[in-house]
Amino acid sequence: MRIRVLGSAAGGGFPQWNCNCPRCREARSGRLAEESRTQSSIAVSADGDRWLLINASPDIRAQVLATPELQPGRDARDTGIAAVALMDSQIDHVTGLLMLRESTTPLPIYCSERSEEDLRTGFPILEILSHYCGTQVHNLPLDGQAVEPPEVPGIRFTPVALTSKAPPYSPHRADPQPGDNLGLFLEDRRSGRTAFYAPGLGEMEPQLEPWLASADVLLVDGTTWADDEMQHTVGGRKTAREMGHMPQTGPGGMIEHLRRFPDARRILIHINNTNPILDPASCERAQLAEEGIEVAHDGMVIEL
Repeated sequence: MRIRVLGSAAGGGFPQWNCNCPRCREARSGRLAEESRTQSSIAVSADGDRWLLINASPDIRAQVLATPELQPGRDARDTGIAAVALMDSQIDHVTGLLMLRESTTPLPIYCSERSEEDLRTGFPILEILSHYCGTQVHNLPLDGQAVEPPEVPGIRFTPVALTSKAPPYSPHRADPQPGDNLGLFLEDRRSGRTAFYAPGLGEMEPQLEPWLASADVLLVDGTTWADDEMQHTVGGRKTAREMGHMPQTGPGGMIEHLRRFPDARRILIHINNTNPILDPASCERAQLAEEGIEVAHDGMVIEL
């Protein structure tokens, strides 16, 4: 199984178009230009030909242009993207579906019932796509049952419900339920190697323990370094935890939890533009290195 990181930043990317925080300023000035990142998304394949796109970033066009495996090469119009899995209905994870409207066949989309409802009501992308390529929606189970998409042979994944809220536009924003946000336990059916992917992880709940403990790779939420980072850096009103993300530091932070899984390859993804780990020379990045924790970047390839 091969995992390609298409985008490793949180919503807005890095640098964010309207942000003048220290990291974005340094990216524009050139010092951190090579650390630029698009909004988070990965692609998974067992054969290197047919790929499962996990989350459709607003930056999908640029991501495909940077990824030869996803580009046309078999017919006049085609793509290596065989199916799409959505972990939630957040704007930075679904807007890219609109960019895929030129598909020559209906898009196979795997998502929870809650996400499908959002994408037919509050943000009706699925209805819009019905006037273009169309979609084939498959609702994901939340009972621990694994899914084997026929479009991507050799790949199996199990959706894991995470505690979170639906997007602000959602009709059920004030009524959080299982299915609003998912983690995915990915398996290579041939090798048995596994990865747990959760770019939006607000709490380390007890039911996650067996999934994390059995994964060879943990690709998890790296949004902020500190819980109050947004408030101190750009004057945000909410903490990381209030936005549904676990900070790396502080009691119960991501670093503390990842120490319990030293045998797994541990990688942070969905990194916000305010996070000091975007600077390779920072003391925060050095601390991660001491912990054996990596920072995802666009184009990163994970072989399992």
